Amino acid sequence: MLTLRRGRVTAVVSRVDGLARLEVDGVPCVAYPRLTGPVALGDDVLVNVQARELELGSGGFDVLHANMTRGLDLAAESGAHVMKLPYTPVQAAARHAEEGRELPETLSGLPVVCCSLHSQVAPVCAGIGPGRRVALVQLPGGALAVSFSDTVRALRAQGLVDATVAADACFDGDVQCVSVASALLWCAAERFDVVVSAIGPGIVGTGSSFGHGGVAAAWAAQAARALGGEPILAVRASLADARERHRGMSHHSRDVIRLSDGVTVPWPRGFEPPSDVQVRLVDVEGWEDACSALPLSHMGRGPADDPLFFAAAFAAGRAV
Repeated sequence: MLTLRRGRVTAVVSRVDGLARLEVDGVPCVAYPRLTGPVALGDDVLVNVQARELELGSGGFDVLHANMTRGLDLAAESGAHVMKLPYTPVQAAARHAEEGRELPETLSGLPVVCCSLHSQVAPVCAGIGPGRRVALVQLPGGALAVSFSDTVRALRAQGLVDATVAADACFDGDVQCVSVASALLWCAAERFDVVVSAIGPGIVGTGSSFGHGGVAAAWAAQAARALGGEPILAVRASLADARERHRGMSHHSRDVIRLSDGVTVPWPRGFEPPSDVQVRLVDVEGWEDACSALPLSHMGRGPADDPLFFAAAFAAGRAV
C-alpha cells in the first residue's frame, strides 16, 4: 500500500535538471518536475512518506507524488504513447528511442562495462578517461529516475558521460528505451565508443544470492554478449566492508559471473586476486589522481577507507 500524506511546500532547497529538492512541512522531499509538473513554495502536495518511515538509508526521504496546486491536468509528452511504470498509479507516457527508426542487429564489438552499483560509475568513467563518447544506460535495481544522480551530473560536467539512456522501468534519461538490448543497440546506432551500464543510486537488497538489484549487471552482460558486444564486469570488492559476503570479491559479482557468459572480469594489479575466479589483471597506477575531482563514496566510505572498491571499478574502465 502507498503511504501518502498531504502537506505544503515550506522550502525549495535546490533545483537541478530534472530534480527539485524540497521541504514539505519541514521534512526533506524530492520531486521530479518532468513527471509531476513544476513545484513552488507554498504548493499543496501529496507526498509518499513510506521509505522515510521505514528508515531505508539512502531512500529515507519523502517523494512528491502529486502537486494539487499546479500539477493537475498535465499534458503527455508530444507523440508519446509507450508507458513507463504501466498500470500503476504513476504511469506516464514517454517517447522511446526505438520508435520510428531501425536499430542495428549487432553491437559490432562495442565495449559494455556492467556495474552492479551506482557508486562504481564514477571510477569506471575515470578509468575510461576523456576523449571517448560514453553513454550511460541505467537499469532497474536502484533508483529509477536517472535525474536523481548528482554523480551523473558531475560526470557530464567533466565530459566523462555524453548521454544517458533510461532502460526498462527507468525514466528521465536523455532518451528512454524499452529494454537493455534495445538501449545497447541504440548506443551502437549513435556511434558511442563505450557504454557504461548501471543501476541508479541505492540498491534493492535482501542479503540473498540473486535477490539484489546488482543482478541487472548480468542482464546487461548477457545482452551485450548475445548482440556481439564486449561485456566487462566492474567487480564489487572490498577490504573494509564488515559483512563477510562483501569482503574480497562480493557475492554480488560472483552472482553476476554465474549468470553471465563470457564476461571479462578485470582485477586491479597490486591487490590480491580471488583464487577461485579467473580474472584479468589490469594496471591501475594513478587511479587516485584520475578520480580525485569526482564524487567517490560507497556506504559512507571514500577511497582512503576502501581503496580496493574504487580501484576495482577503475580497472573495469581502464580495461576498455
